[in-house]
Amino acid sequence: MQTTIPVELSQSSHDLSYTIAIHPGGLDRLGAWMAGQPSPGMEQPRLASKLGSKVLLVSNGEIFEQYGDRLHQSLTQAGFDVAHHLIPPGEQHKHLGSIQALYDSALAHRLERSSSLVALGGGVVGDMTGFAAATWLRGINFIQVPTSLLAMVDAAIGGKTGVNHPQGKNLIGAFYQPKLVLIDPTVLKTLPQREFRAGMAEVIKYGVIWSESLFEALEASPRLDGLDQLSDDLLAMILAESCGAKAQVVSQDEKEAGLRAILNYGHTIGHAVESLMAYQGVNHGEAVAIGMVAAGALAVQLGHWDAASQARQVALIEKAGLPSKLPGAIAQPADLAAIVAALTQDKKVQAGRVRFVLPEAIGKVVITDQVPSETVLAVLRTLAT
Repeated sequence: MQTTIPVELSQSSHDLSYTIAIHPGGLDRLGAWMAGQPSPGMEQPRLASKLGSKVLLVSNGEIFEQYGDRLHQSLTQAGFDVAHHLIPPGEQHKHLGSIQALYDSALAHRLERSSSLVALGGGVVGDMTGFAAATWLRGINFIQVPTSLLAMVDAAIGGKTGVNHPQGKNLIGAFYQPKLVLIDPTVLKTLPQREFRAGMAEVIKYGVIWSESLFEALEASPRLDGLDQLSDDLLAMILAESCGAKAQVVSQDEKEAGLRAILNYGHTIGHAVESLMAYQGVNHGEAVAIGMVAAGALAVQLGHWDAASQARQVALIEKAGLPSKLPGAIAQPADLAAIVAALTQDKKVQAGRVRFVLPEAIGKVVITDQVPSETVLAVLRTLAT
């Protein structure tokens, strides 16, 4: 399973193109690739520019304990001057205070504009590291090394970086592309099962919005709720198809002026659920799964797709061990009204109207702001029972 997928962004004022490299064991080769040293028998991942000698490796304590030494050794053996900075694990730490601590480390280690931040971890680590890279010295190099399935197929690709505001998820951020995304599938073996399931929510999303063949391959698998339940071929397809879809969408619409908004399928209500839960008790993938069920139900109510397709989606979500109902903690009438109110704080609101991504068929969605609040509230009631 060695695959390289280009993310072509050459139409920008600068060449921001880069490579997604899917390589088992690639964790031990990252230093050589960053230094431009070829690996026998492996395609050299593309780097848009030469990197300086200083690297700040950013991770959390749990991930760093498992993989930090390997990556540190890979970088030092390639001649890099390496330090590390640890971020506390959890979405609740994704705020500007954590960014300030990261800036302090960048200053202490005298990072320069040619220096690099390397994110080793899941979506939280990647988002915060990318935002720090975008804003430190007005922009330094940034490498993504995702260690969760969710980050591999979604969060690490496309240049969305940022932190949360108390009133909403990812309201503070920047579009800032990495120089390289290295995916080493072998690290998934140590991923907690709940986090693996969270990543499957994003995989199912790609099946609904982009790839009917991926959706059908997931349907054909007897189980989806753990890594050990997937065949090697299906895992390879999941990574290649999901990353390929994200790369194609981002290449056509880097900063979400149009097409890229389809990647928010399930995220509009999902983000509101996360916010009302104070980013605890439900993880991002679980919230997205609930959001996809809600979006599918809205699509049925508004005549965009049929109940049979919605049933297929719900069945796939539940087969992956993901929730299809709202958490009990936010299932009271006042909570449902609060979810509807929270939608107006979403980044995708335009002219005061909430934009929803709704499915029309497996592999096809539509973006619309013609969704009455009463219909949203009625759908939420069905998910609260």
